[in-house]
Amino acid sequence: MLPTPSTAHVDINRIYEPAEDSYLLLDTLSTASEIQYLVERFNPEQTSTSPVPLVLEVGTGSGVVLAFISANAQHLFGIADVLFLGIDINEYACHATEETVRRAYEDGQTHGTFIGALQADLTSAMKPAAVDMLVFNPPYVPTSEVPEALSLGHKNDFTSAAKHENFDEDSHLLSLSYAGGKDGMEVTDRLLDQLPQLLSERGVAYVLLCQQNKPNEVVKRIQAWGPHWAVMTVGRSGKAAGWEKLQVIRIWRTKKAKTSKQSET
Repeated sequence: MLPTPSTAHVDINRIYEPAEDSYLLLDTLSTASEIQYLVERFNPEQTSTSPVPLVLEVGTGSGVVLAFISANAQHLFGIADVLFLGIDINEYACHATEETVRRAYEDGQTHGTFIGALQADLTSAMKPAAVDMLVFNPPYVPTSEVPEALSLGHKNDFTSAAKHENFDEDSHLLSLSYAGGKDGMEVTDRLLDQLPQLLSERGVAYVLLCQQNKPNEVVKRIQAWGPHWAVMTVGRSGKAAGWEKLQVIRIWRTKKAKTSKQSET
């Protein structure tokens, strides 16, 4: 079993604490079937003319998922020559992610190359067709509305992270990590709309859903993108019932798919 990165340093008053959804992603990505899929997908012999793979996690939170994938790159991809990038709307989460990855890298020599963690709104900072693998644990809890993001670029004092003088701001930051709006899908819908332009020709995405997100409808929506896209459920939580029953779907381009960038050439 691959080690789970430590998040003991993470300020859970402001940053989403690793929970069942986080660990479902770790378990799913480290199954024999998904490892085989990723190794074959990014086999250097088949992609010798392609750039080094870029793995992006959107909504890193504590950084436990990105640190796990990055620290175990050789095991999960069959190669260590992989780039890793994180994005979160919460600047505290970006800071925590960088520390989580740094600590995970101290435990072994099979890790990839961590570029950093950016504060951004979903994939707004990315170029078209730039991402080879995307991981997304979205805010999936159904709520009356999606909270507005705090202004990007606000400078925070991370050295005083243990001091919480503004309870409302801390609560707001946490709500960004779980409040998904109608059916818990408003943020996920935005991300799905961005995938066709974001993923490279060999691109693949892992997206976590709960039962109230109506995953069957999500699958049908992706299937409607056309014959050059495929989707399947690759991980499920162990819960037998309840609205929070979770699953991970894998979305990928088939070999004949073209990115919007390629279509313009």
